[in-house]
Formats: sequence, structure tokens, C-alpha cells
Amino acid sequence: PARFLFRYSVPCRYRKPLWTDAGLNLPDECRLPRLAELEGIRTYADVRCAWNDEGLGFSVRVEGKKQLPWCRDSRPDESDGLRLWIDTRDTHNIHRAGRFCHQFMFMPAGSGRNLDEPCGEQLFIYRARENAKPVRSNVFRVRREKRADGYLLECFLPGTALTGWDPAENPKLGFTYAVIDRELTTQTFTCGPEFPYHEDPSLWGTLELARP
Repeated sequence: PARFLFRYSVPCRYRKPLWTDAGLNLPDECRLPRLAELEGIRTYADVRCAWNDEGLGFSVRVEGKKQLPWCRDSRPDESDGLRLWIDTRDTHNIHRAGRFCHQFMFMPAGSGRNLDEPCGEQLFIYRARENAKPVRSNVFRVRREKRADGYLLECFLPGTALTGWDPAENPKLGFTYAVIDRELTTQTFTCGPEFPYHEDPSLWGTLELARP
């Protein structure tokens, strides 16, 4: 596959403030490239990211849906939403995750009495040699806007939720994502489901924490 021929490094823009009462509101310059299009794969999600010393912010705008997303906070592995993998040491020569590698799942619904509230969860990485420190879901900030053909989902990960978070010493992060949708299939960043990107950090790309 075309995406497998290269190792990708993309900028993550600096924003301060990052999270406000209105969410992230990330501009176009924070948009991540849709690398799946290199293989002629149709994409449906606009994924953006930004950072400051307090943590990382991500947004995803999903378009083209005719059905509601399927989400359950009790079953995050099976739910629709944005899944993130982050390595605070940007290590690409290992095939099993270590304690600096993280997996998070953010869902546009699935929480609350009516299962209609957005939420986020930390997930352990399959076959990891050592897991990152566990964090409670209430440390994340999550916001959702319903749209006629999908949704906008915004989330903030504080640096305290990331083992080894130190932008001054380690300004590059290993990174990949998957936007999961039962109706529209899965959109990924660096490689598709033919490779075990969900457990192998050598298949992730790099986020460069760009200073202003």
C-alpha cells in the first residue's frame, strides 16, 4: 500500500488558549492530511490537532452519515468514534508498546442516562510489554455538536494523562488515529487494517510539536 512506503511526520500547531468553554475551534491550519487518499480510498472525516504545554487537543468532523453513531461507554472497543495512539517518545524501532505508548477512545455519545453524552476512555494496548499509567475518564474534556449528516467531536488530553509528557525535552510524538464508524467504515492515518497499527508503534507516524 502507498502509505506503507514512507514514514510520515506532520506538524501539530501551537494554540494558547487551547480548550475554552466553547471547545477547541481549531482552524484549517491544524488539519491533518488525509493520507488514505494516496491509495484512492474515500475519506469522510476531517481530523485536526493542536497543542500547548498543558496538553493535546483533537477534533474530528464526520460527514456523510445517514444513521446515528453506535456508542456505549461500557463497550468502547466496539463503539464509533475517534481512537488515538500516542507515544511520548516517538519510538519507531519497537513492535510492542511500552509504558510511553497510550491508546484513547473518544465517542460522540454513549454516556449518561440516555446514552447521548460524549465521553472518553483510556484503553490498554494489546500485547504491550508495559502499559502506560492508568488515568480516570474524568480528566478528559469532550464536546460534541450534532450535525445533519454527522457530528463534530472535540477532545482535550491533559499532559498529566500522558506518561512521559515533556514537550521541551521530547517535541516529537509517535502518533496514529482511526475514525471508526459502522456505517462509513474506518478511516486511518498511516496504514490500514492490513497492518496491526493498533498494537505496533513502528507503524505509527510522528507529530511534531511546532512552537509558535
